[in-house]
Amino acid sequence: MNTPNYTLKELVLYFLKLGTVGFGGPVALVGYMNRDLVEDKKWITEEDYKEGLALAQLAPGPLAAQLSIYLGYVHYKILGATLVGLAFVIPSFIMVLGIGWAYVHFGGLPWMQAVFYGVGAAVIGIISISSYKLTTKSLGKDYLLWLIFIVLCITTFYTESENLYLIIGAGLLIWFVKAPPKFKRPNAAMFVPLLLQVPAQVSSASKLGKIAWFFTKAGAFVFGSGLAIVPFLYGGVVKEYQWLNEQQFLDAVAVAMITPGPVVITVGFIGYLVGGLPGACVAALATFLPCYLFTIIPAPYFKKYGKHPAIKAFVDGVTAAAIGAIAGAVIVLAKRQFVDVITVGIAIVAAFVLFRFKKIQEPYIILVAAIIGLIIKLIIN
Repeated sequence: MNTPNYTLKELVLYFLKLGTVGFGGPVALVGYMNRDLVEDKKWITEEDYKEGLALAQLAPGPLAAQLSIYLGYVHYKILGATLVGLAFVIPSFIMVLGIGWAYVHFGGLPWMQAVFYGVGAAVIGIISISSYKLTTKSLGKDYLLWLIFIVLCITTFYTESENLYLIIGAGLLIWFVKAPPKFKRPNAAMFVPLLLQVPAQVSSASKLGKIAWFFTKAGAFVFGSGLAIVPFLYGGVVKEYQWLNEQQFLDAVAVAMITPGPVVITVGFIGYLVGGLPGACVAALATFLPCYLFTIIPAPYFKKYGKHPAIKAFVDGVTAAAIGAIAGAVIVLAKRQFVDVITVGIAIVAAFVLFRFKKIQEPYIILVAAIIGLIIKLIIN
């Protein structure tokens, strides 16, 4: 293994910063990691990044968090994976705790809808550019990979969910086309994702026990990006347990979208509303622990066998499918966010500014969009 040209401290500080100012949700975050760590700093190779993206897409749990953990593992193993994962999640967790406290003590957050009006539109512009860069860089001129990308983009948009079977099927297709198996040894099984067997006897007598059990299931059995967990949370939090009403749940999702870091950090806000500080900590730990295990357990096999032609071909197919699913998710989000001409305009301007002026940072665009949203809502009301 090549000696890394960066220290563990530098990597942890990078993810601490990304977790603090990285807006835009999973699509944008995986794009930032590619831009910063692969293209600019050259700390991570394109191959290692693609392996991490493929593993994160195949395993259940939040996409961006799993990719960050894998990138920490690449050169610094379990210590790196652990410290990077904590650095990435903790800033946004602290933020949602603060917002949760304000929400409970001041009776809701009416200003949030005004802020989200502008921020949500700008986020669409940001993730559109991130998705565009990730797509053109990863797929190149391979027409078969582009076909997979288009199929996954369309199916994700149509079903509004990511189809794991299509993603795995894409990997198998490229594997059979580019590196046909000889069926001599079953090494290919090495990269099949592991399934975490959560013990059924977990106590759910107390409220904290119920929170732990529910959010463990959310982290262990929901595939796709952080956005994919929202329908699962709605079914449990609002419908099954009735911990929150409809408005509180929508506010929780809005909190996740207007704070930096992984979208799935909304579990901290929900946990706080349900069980205070202990509820927030239990909900966050229960959600992120499975994704951490799903990353570090298969990681050695990805590192050991990832350069094998068969597995490299499989990873290429999965990566193309994953990027297609991400592009489809962008369109789904845009459809929900574009409520009028103003939101469309904000998204277009945000995308143009990022595309034209490379040095402008996303947080500045988010701040301007938030101010615009507040002003427009004040004028309308």
